[in-house]
Parts: sequence; structure tokens; C-alpha cells
Amino acid sequence: MFTKLFAKKELKKEETLFAPLNGKAVDIEQVPDPTFSQKLMGEGIAIEPVDGEVVSPVNGEIIQFFHTKHAIGIRSETGLEILIHIGLETVMLNGEGFTGYVQVGDKVKVGDRLITFDLEFIKEKAASSITPIVITNMDTVQSIEKYPVAHAKAGTDPLMHIITK
Repeated sequence: MFTKLFAKKELKKEETLFAPLNGKAVDIEQVPDPTFSQKLMGEGIAIEPVDGEVVSPVNGEIIQFFHTKHAIGIRSETGLEILIHIGLETVMLNGEGFTGYVQVGDKVKVGDRLITFDLEFIKEKAASSITPIVITNMDTVQSIEKYPVAHAKAGTDPLMHIITK
């Protein structure tokens, strides 16, 4: 009897991360907070928002939603963990100016509304309205390709193409 042996081939997973906000795309290194600019939380990109709505950048599940509503974590269907942090030093606003539309455990699709916020209030009260979007489980990432996007349209424009291990 003839037996063929096949080497087990690892299947790579691919993910496209879409813009979660409308606004100007900015390199993560330009975010005026070393936690993000030095990629201490992970690789990513940032958006300087032009309005106050955050939508899901991937299909997945809400895994973290800070009680202050300034940041949200999503696990994509491929296992990427993405943090969207609205503005800088916005945790000190203690939820003022933010409205959440999801909770931990909710399934979301690209473009689903997650949070709205008062952009003018954030600009007035926080250090910055720039919003970092980072992959927090970089140990699962093999490669990232960032798309050149000047003005991102939420839920429509791809920001990054990620291949996981």
C-alpha cells in the first residue's frame, strides 16, 4: 500500500483594517504621546477626526470597553486585537462627551457604529483629538502593509493589510 506524507502547512490569515473614523490619517510615530508613537502598545496608525463617530474597522467582537468610553477593544474574526483610543488624555473626562452603542461580547461588522463623541468638547478639554488605532497582540502578526490614505472615510477606506502567523 502506497502512503503519501504531506508536510503540515500553516495557513496564514489575512485581515484588512478599515478606517474607524473620518479624518486625516497620520503615522503612529507622529502621535504626541510616547505610549503610541514608540509603539509600546503595538503597531498602528492614527486619525485626526473631522467628526465624532467611531465605527468598527473589522468584523469581530467587542472584548473591552472602558467605562470612560474613551477607548474600545475589538478582536477580529482572524484573532487580531485592535484598540481604538479616542484622543489623548481623554480618560480624565470620565465619559463626559462620549456615548457608547455596544458592550463587551457584542458581535460587530465593518462600519457598525461603536461610539459617538463631541469632537469640539474633546478638542477643548483633552490634550488632543488624534485617535490611535493599534494592534495590541503583535506577537500574532507576521507583516503589516499600510495603505497610503490622506483623508480616511470611516468603514470604507482600508488603512492596513495584516497577515498573521
